Amino acid sequence: MSSILDVGGLTIGNAHDEKVKTGVTVILPNAPAVCAVDVRGGGPGTRETDSLQDGGLIEQVHAVVLSGGSVYGLAAADGVASWLGAQRIGYAPGPAPIPVSPIVPAAILFDNANGGDKDWGETSPFRQLGIAAAKAASTILEDGKIGAGYGATAGLYPGGLGTASEQVGDITVGAVIAANPVGSPYMPGTKAFWAWPYEQEDEFGNVRPPTDYAWSEPQDTKLAFLKAAGQSTVIGAVATNAALSQKQLKRLTIMAQDGITMSVQPSHTPLDGDTIFALSTGDKTCESPVALAELGAAAARCVARALSRGVYKASS
Repeated sequence: MSSILDVGGLTIGNAHDEKVKTGVTVILPNAPAVCAVDVRGGGPGTRETDSLQDGGLIEQVHAVVLSGGSVYGLAAADGVASWLGAQRIGYAPGPAPIPVSPIVPAAILFDNANGGDKDWGETSPFRQLGIAAAKAASTILEDGKIGAGYGATAGLYPGGLGTASEQVGDITVGAVIAANPVGSPYMPGTKAFWAWPYEQEDEFGNVRPPTDYAWSEPQDTKLAFLKAAGQSTVIGAVATNAALSQKQLKRLTIMAQDGITMSVQPSHTPLDGDTIFALSTGDKTCESPVALAELGAAAARCVARALSRGVYKASS
């Protein structure tokens, strides 16, 4: 099966806490990577996304963190920053002993109402989970109930972490998604994923909608539950081995967000915090707007497939 790691130039690590029912995913580029971000949900929880906007000093990052735990999960990025800093990986304002400043943007999802033990007092587990995930980073990535998707739910179904990639000429683009949306990934009244037209190699069950399918009001979203319980969200990252500028990456991640609407309905609700990062890790040429448009379309398909794979593997 395909993976964001097919892009090359990065590793990914996961860690989870079974008792708390939550987890963290850390994306580590082999070298500082140009990065952009796009936020579409109405209830996002993020760190250092402002520094990635146009006109800022920062264009490259040293890690990207995806975490459960809602606002508490942002502490995972603190752990990763400390771990990187101890290795003097980061933006260096001067020689030692001046500390480096690792640039570690992060996004969180809400899994705090999933029945896990959240009575952590003044010390949440997320800082240590971030460090553990960073230390576990490798070139092997599994789908399902793992990392930031460990405690996730998708509509009224188990959520999860999923990944996918696609080739566009000699350029590779991939996605890793922690699926925890308010909306449902399934077409109402069926077990067919909304993203079924984009499926490759039976990666999420090869279930097709009935030939006489007609849309009906969905009964399997979290909207009723969330009137009392809080937020949800889809968070993740796309990466490519194309040498893209931050401006080009911004367009890539804007297009990649469409993969959420291709795989979940409703999406980008006021209760979601949908956030996607985009990373450039290679030197392939992608100069024309047409080539970037094709790459963005592929990125959206990868997001849709990765989200569906995460849900499918978690349910399996």
